[in-house]
Amino acid sequence: MGVDYYKVLQVPRNATDEDLKKAYRKLAMKWHPDKNPNNKNEAEAKFKQISEAYDVLSDPQKRAVYDQYGEEGLKGQVPPPGAGGSSFFGGGGGGGGGDGGRFNTRSADDIFAEFFGFTSTSGGMGGGKGGSRFPGGMFGDDFFSSAFGGEASQSRQPLKAPPIENQLPCSLEDLYKGTTKKMKISRDVTDMSGRTTPVEEILTIEIKPGWKKGTKITFPEKGNEMPNVIPADIVFIIDEKPHSIYSRDGNDLIVTQKISLVEALTGYTVNLVTLDGRNLSIPINTIIHPGYEEIVPREGMPIPKDRTMRGNLRIKFNIKFPSRLTAEQKASIKRVLAP
Repeated sequence: MGVDYYKVLQVPRNATDEDLKKAYRKLAMKWHPDKNPNNKNEAEAKFKQISEAYDVLSDPQKRAVYDQYGEEGLKGQVPPPGAGGSSFFGGGGGGGGGDGGRFNTRSADDIFAEFFGFTSTSGGMGGGKGGSRFPGGMFGDDFFSSAFGGEASQSRQPLKAPPIENQLPCSLEDLYKGTTKKMKISRDVTDMSGRTTPVEEILTIEIKPGWKKGTKITFPEKGNEMPNVIPADIVFIIDEKPHSIYSRDGNDLIVTQKISLVEALTGYTVNLVTLDGRNLSIPINTIIHPGYEEIVPREGMPIPKDRTMRGNLRIKFNIKFPSRLTAEQKASIKRVLAP
């Protein structure tokens, strides 16, 4: 039956190249002989098997043969059906030993060096009297603390500076109609020689109609340049300035009108100038009671995901009641409102 290389690497049979690389890194770190001084023989055997499995599965030609014929097929021991008894590998009889195949297996040394950028000065793993291919622990604690703690390839990557956030105050008119804002920034730029120079730059921000407070606009890596550090992103966060007439509730606009009790009872016309400068006249002929709200459809804020749609305009009322009434006024009101 042979060794199941997929089980060795703990990957599915449809594993991608990236899956194989991740699996090899993880297992090579776990079973590296220098990381397992107390069970070095077992670690060496597992490390060699992991390397062998990766060598086969990462090579499309070897993997195709292995998937069809198993480990024996890689060694030239299993001719394909209908081959007339000739060797699958084209070099004499197919029943030879493990050296009869045409596929060469890379050493564990070479595979490990390919991933982590180190080469061994010792012989091949498990060969001769040397035992471990890493005599004297050629990879010390510093190497393992970096490479085996978070992968050497990642530890060498420069860190990115945290984002720089700035509030961007916008009027309700800006957010209703949309606008363009230009922001001047000053940042340090590093040239090829490592010299830092301050420069000024203009960033253009397109405010879309209907954007809400908290919307973020990001300019990637526009922060200061420093050696071995990825510049920070500059982030502008929309803030909404208070408006003298309107307030916002999601996609709706709200306005409050002060009216007298007479107007509430006899009818009232609301006259407004919209955020884009139009004149609205909304007659209300019903009785306006405390808590009454007039809804004007599609006169609210634009909806960014659907430019053809808008929220509603909601008109609320603050009814001013008289502070006192004369006896004659009370009598008149009773006559008019008596059931």
